[in-house]
Amino acid sequence: MINDKKVVVIMPAYNAEKTLEKTFSEIYRGIVDSIILVDDNSHDNTKEIAKNLGITTIVHKNNLGYGANQKSCYIAALRENADIVVMLHPDYQYTPKLIPAMASMIAFGEYDAVVASRMLMGSALKGGMPLYKYISNKFLTMFQNLFSGKSLSEYHSGFRAFSADVLKALPLGECDDDFIFDNQMLSLAFYYGFKMGEISCPTKYFPDASSINLRRSIKYGFGVLGVSIEYFLANLGIYKSKIFRNDAKKLDLNAELEYYDI
Repeated sequence: MINDKKVVVIMPAYNAEKTLEKTFSEIYRGIVDSIILVDDNSHDNTKEIAKNLGITTIVHKNNLGYGANQKSCYIAALRENADIVVMLHPDYQYTPKLIPAMASMIAFGEYDAVVASRMLMGSALKGGMPLYKYISNKFLTMFQNLFSGKSLSEYHSGFRAFSADVLKALPLGECDDDFIFDNQMLSLAFYYGFKMGEISCPTKYFPDASSINLRRSIKYGFGVLGVSIEYFLANLGIYKSKIFRNDAKKLDLNAELEYYDI
């Protein structure tokens, strides 16, 4: 807990048995009140390891996708009355040691959301990010900043923190169930006027770290371009796609979640 704010770490997981325990071991428990993992129907022992580590574990009966996994994570965190929710991938690509800093940036009222950026201070290439991913990241970020009028160093990090107010306000129930969810979420946070901060984050690329293949990367890239244009048009009041409409669905806090017991 920081400044009387309850901090909950969520981990959207899929086949993370090789890296979960190492990721978990570096979470500083002094300020983290609860850890929740949602297993998206993994084919390995992710859920057993999570449960043995004492992590609150939720298991999807079917593979629903990365975005759907996050929705379950946020619903579970809000049900635990979280004030601050930090999303951390359990693949050890991002360092958990930044959680206290990210949570503090929200707890003391400076920001409503925080992105751990791999692009600040040249962390991405130093950590082994493939050159084509680096170039794609820079291009998509430039495009999105141009159409949003913002100046984030990257929109594609999977390490973020949000206040509960952000999670309750955004129509995340309308967002995609796949990887474009991340990008839609940040665009919606800007659209709703929330303050976004960044912190430099070292990253590690290695065989056991999760990564989407080239085909899905291309699909994601086109999705980012689409979200950027949708945001631009909605901001001008010309056209509002389903996620930018006033009646867009928020998270269903009464949704059924399947808790795992060994």
